[in-house]
Amino acid sequence: MQYHPHDYQTYATNFILEHPVAAVLLEMGLGKSVCTLTAIYELMLNRFEVESVLVIAPLRVARDTWPAEIEKWDHLKGLTYSVVIGTEAERIAALNRPAHIYLINRENVDWLISKSGIPFDFDMVVIDELSSFKSYSAKRFKSLLKVRPKIKRMVGLTGTPSSNGLMDLWAEFRILDMGQRLGRYITNYRNMFFVPDKRNQQMIFSYKPKLGAEKLIYQLISDITISMKSADFLKMPECVINEVPVVLSEKERSLYEEMRDEMVISMEEEEIDAVNAAALSGKLLQMANGAVYTEDKEIVKIHDRKLEALEDLIEGANGKPVLIAYWYNHDLQRIKERFKVREIKTSQDIKDWNKGEIPVAVIHPASAGHGLNLQSGGSTLVWFGLTWSLELYQQTNARLHRQGQTETVVIHHIIAKDTIDEDVMKALRRKEKTQSDLIDAVKARLRR
Repeated sequence: MQYHPHDYQTYATNFILEHPVAAVLLEMGLGKSVCTLTAIYELMLNRFEVESVLVIAPLRVARDTWPAEIEKWDHLKGLTYSVVIGTEAERIAALNRPAHIYLINRENVDWLISKSGIPFDFDMVVIDELSSFKSYSAKRFKSLLKVRPKIKRMVGLTGTPSSNGLMDLWAEFRILDMGQRLGRYITNYRNMFFVPDKRNQQMIFSYKPKLGAEKLIYQLISDITISMKSADFLKMPECVINEVPVVLSEKERSLYEEMRDEMVISMEEEEIDAVNAAALSGKLLQMANGAVYTEDKEIVKIHDRKLEALEDLIEGANGKPVLIAYWYNHDLQRIKERFKVREIKTSQDIKDWNKGEIPVAVIHPASAGHGLNLQSGGSTLVWFGLTWSLELYQQTNARLHRQGQTETVVIHHIIAKDTIDEDVMKALRRKEKTQSDLIDAVKARLRR
């Protein structure tokens, strides 16, 4: 296929070429991989500045999306690749195979560097989904940091750079520029830009940015960072965000409040408890959705409020395809019991959905990540249960609201009133604002 880049794509490619360290914050649907591959081709086969490239990506993206992109475009002919996935023997064979680009899933980065026995001689590394390196205590982060001085060129790609706030940025940029801009140590970064927020005497649970910290952080990273929002560069369809409230009965509310206040409830001769705040959050989300797991993984049903609301939404779609995002397996089970649905799991499921052959589909946000295009099959998404993860939330929404979508996208959120659902929606909006502020601060200003 002939590649006719948009202005922003040419700009992004040139930015990678001109900056040995580059953070490219391109929203989903803007073609991060083809922009990067075009730069790799130029650096390897025209300028001879790079000899070996390692691309680190989520498993499915490394296995499917990058090979498909390399093979898709005529102008990349001549670029060879090897997929470093599978058993250890398969991975070692893939690494020993001559190629320009080696594609590996992020879970195997530590193995590659610390255990494979193969010398790390990649002079260019691309991290597809830079946000997967936001944890400085993770093995993949520590391993990559060890070999970082050997790498001549680093590219970080993501649409969600600070999915949990500004604290995430330190690790991501420490990997990219070895601490030149945000410092070499997390403690110094924290002390410089943040103050304790939630704490219990000496124990600090969270931090919040100091006054003016956001602006300063964005300034510090702006020379190696570009950012673009799809709405600025593509003719995107309108996206309507809708909240569908459901009200619990007195009995249902009483159970919910008992769990919230006491962290334990007794029902149907089962005792359901939450051992800490994180577990409690999970239990409350389940209860808001209508069912909850016992300690033995038995399902205890509480209400059908969300299922009733979902029925109304499916009927209201008047035959148009509906995609449902669920979080817990018991939600999926109850949805399947009530509606004729098909899970989006395989390549065939994706094809059938995009052909318009699936009236009602269900998908888990964790499997709705990078490189999954569902925009041809429908324009209605229903969040049955919410997630705290901004990254998964945005990525799931972007499966429908992306380039190629021809209809107005409607995203419904079924929210149980006066429950943790409302807190999650607020948190997602807050995180989204932090992220939007970052993206706006370093946004590429293109003359169009």
